[in-house]
Amino acid sequence: MRWNRVRRAGAQRPGNRVVIAGLGDTGVLTAIKLAKHADVVGISAKPGLVSGQELGWRLARPDDWARHNWIPFGRFRGLDRVRAVHGTLTAVDLVARTVAVQLPDGSTTDVGYDTLVISTGVTNGFWRQPTLQTEAEIGTDLRAPHERLAAAKSVIVIGGGAAAVSSAANIATTWPDKRVDLYYPGDRALAEHHPRTWEKVRHRLTEAGVGLHPGHRADLPPGFTGDELTADPVQWSTGQPAASADAVLWAIGRVRPNTDWLPAVLLDEQGFVRVTPELQVPGHPEVFAVGDVAATDALRSSARNRADGLIAHNVLAASAGKSLRSYRPPRSRWGSVLGIQPNGLEVFAPNGKAFRFPAWTFERVLMPWIVKWGIYRGVRGD
Repeated sequence: MRWNRVRRAGAQRPGNRVVIAGLGDTGVLTAIKLAKHADVVGISAKPGLVSGQELGWRLARPDDWARHNWIPFGRFRGLDRVRAVHGTLTAVDLVARTVAVQLPDGSTTDVGYDTLVISTGVTNGFWRQPTLQTEAEIGTDLRAPHERLAAAKSVIVIGGGAAAVSSAANIATTWPDKRVDLYYPGDRALAEHHPRTWEKVRHRLTEAGVGLHPGHRADLPPGFTGDELTADPVQWSTGQPAASADAVLWAIGRVRPNTDWLPAVLLDEQGFVRVTPELQVPGHPEVFAVGDVAATDALRSSARNRADGLIAHNVLAASAGKSLRSYRPPRSRWGSVLGIQPNGLEVFAPNGKAFRFPAWTFERVLMPWIVKWGIYRGVRGD
């Protein structure tokens, strides 16, 4: 990626300038889809894709996780035509159609757009933070929690979503001598998945030796976000005795949208970007939003349902005066929950039925051919 050739404000190439604000999982895919059809500029606080997916795999086996989920932008063949700005978004001028970016040296530049795609995602725990980082700092962030968990004899995981369930399972299978307990507030975890999914995953957790504790809701002090591992006893607002462990992982789903740089007129009451079914921002047809930051539905599911293709189509269609397509969210979450395991990768459909990729296909077929060539259109250095 040509980081040293980013053009300052006013130096625009003719044609449809599309600025993609945020180059996470969805932003990168959107940029790849648009790169052959428009002048695309991507803005990112990281020097590469640092995926927010597969937390359990990241914590338990960070080196393996990084090979597939921490990829410098220059390795993506599909981004060769995309110009990148490494910096932090600070403001948008909807009239002048510019975004302001603070660069690593502290200076600020304005980047003009004809179309703006907001894909800045959310903050969630220590693994999804919008802070400006170098490659070395990302490496440190990957190693530190892994080493903390490796040294712990007992681990508590709090939360009922996929991040919590995956973390408990992967910690238990990587370090079978540890005591690992999963606490969640409902009768079952994975409440946003089909019940059939939880039944299968519950069996996997039990096999791995994870202690399951339904009906436990943590008593959190005001302002607590769970953005770091802790070691203090956990108190429960549901009345159970306090629980203790050497390390406590908070995966409680307290996501905060990365929208501080946007005016309130674009946001809903929770701070997510309001969108139409076509993923346009109401009143601003030149502004789109996609991914976890977009208020598409209760699950904000466009991040996990390949809406990058739809939004790329709509951006190009809008600029050409053609009809746009609508996003239709699924009723339940779907996909992998536990990530790659010694016996393969299990993926759950929205109806809770599972299909498995054998372990040997993951490195030989799924990642190199389906993901890196089929989805990302080529990744160098493998």
